[in-house]
Amino acid sequence: MNDKPTTGRILRGPGRRRKPRRRALRITAWALAGAVVLGGVGLGYAYLRLNGNITGVDINAQLGKDRPKNIDNGSMDILVLGSDSRAGKNGQYGRDEGGARSDTAMIVHLYNGHRKATVVSIPRDTLVHRPACTKSDGTTVPASPSDMFNDAYSVGGPACAVKTVESMTGIRMDHYIEVDFTGFKNLINAMGGVPVTTTKPINDKDSHLDLPAGTHNLDGEQALGLVRTRHGVGDGSDLGRIQLQQAFVKALLGQAHSVGLLTNPAKLYDTADTATKALTTDSELASVNALVGFASSLKDIGSGDLDMVTMPVQYDQTDPNRVVPMDGKSELVWSALRADRPVPAQAKQGSAGDEALARGWVK
Repeated sequence: MNDKPTTGRILRGPGRRRKPRRRALRITAWALAGAVVLGGVGLGYAYLRLNGNITGVDINAQLGKDRPKNIDNGSMDILVLGSDSRAGKNGQYGRDEGGARSDTAMIVHLYNGHRKATVVSIPRDTLVHRPACTKSDGTTVPASPSDMFNDAYSVGGPACAVKTVESMTGIRMDHYIEVDFTGFKNLINAMGGVPVTTTKPINDKDSHLDLPAGTHNLDGEQALGLVRTRHGVGDGSDLGRIQLQQAFVKALLGQAHSVGLLTNPAKLYDTADTATKALTTDSELASVNALVGFASSLKDIGSGDLDMVTMPVQYDQTDPNRVVPMDGKSELVWSALRADRPVPAQAKQGSAGDEALARGWVK
C-alpha cells in the first residue's frame, strides 16, 4: 500500500488555497482607501492653496451702512479696476513710487437672468466729487470737491474707489474685482492668447506695442500693451484708449467661450492657480467656489450680448487734459441701470467719449 499523498491538497486541508485571494482583496481595499485619503488630502491642500492665492478686501466693513440701497431685482453690479501699480513684478512697467491708481475702471451691470450685460467705462481723468473715505487702517481721507477719478483708489484704496462710484451713480456695487499688470498678462497667457483684428497699424513705443494691420493672437504682453496704448491710435487721448479696451473686452469674452473657460468647470479649474493669483476681490468673492460660481453665471453672455458704454463726459474748459461728467446724460445711464433697463441711445450721443477717434481700430 502506498502511504504517500497523491496531491498537495490533502496536506493543506480543504479551503486553505483561497487565503492568498482574501489577502489580496484586503491589500487592494486598504490601497484604495489610502488612495482616497491621500487624494482627498491632496485636493484639500490644492483647494486651500488656491484660496490662499486670493487677496480679499472687506469692502462692506469699510463702507458700513452709508451706501445706496441694495435693490433686489435680479441684476448684479461689479466694479472692475485695472491697477497701475509698479510694485513687485510690475516694476518692469515703470518706477514704483509707492502707490497705485485705477488705470482702468468699468462698471459691469448684469441684467436679470445674466444673459445680457452693459459695461460702462469711467475715464480715469474725470473730475469728480470724491467723498470722505475710511482707509483699511481706520484713518479718514477728507472729501474733495474736484479730484481725478483714479485718485480715489490712490488715496483710499479699493473701498474708496467703490464709495466714489456709488456716490456718482447711486448704484450699490455687489462685488469688486481688481487685476494688476502682471496678473492681467498671466491670465491672457493662461487662456492661450486672445485673437483680435487691427484695421490699422498700431505703433506705440510707450506701451511697447507694434502691430501691423491684420489678425493677431495677442499674448499677455501684447494684450497688456493694447489696453494701455493711447499715443499710437486716434487722437492719443485716454478716451481713445477706452475704445480699444472695450473692443478687447469683447474679444476676451469671445475667447473665454471659445476655450470653454465659462462653460467647462474642469477648464476653469485648470486656470484657477493663475486666476486666483491675479485677482483682488471683495471678501464675498474671495474663495475658489465663489469665483467659479460667479464665472459660471456668465456662461450665457456672449460678446454680442455686451453693450459697451463710456460714461458721458465733455472736456474741461480750464484743462483740456481732464474731462467732466455730462450730468444729464450720465443720469440717463445710471437711472437705466438702477431700473435694470438698457442704456438709451441718446445717453451716448454728443459725449466726448463717443466721439473719440480710436473706435474701429480693433475688432
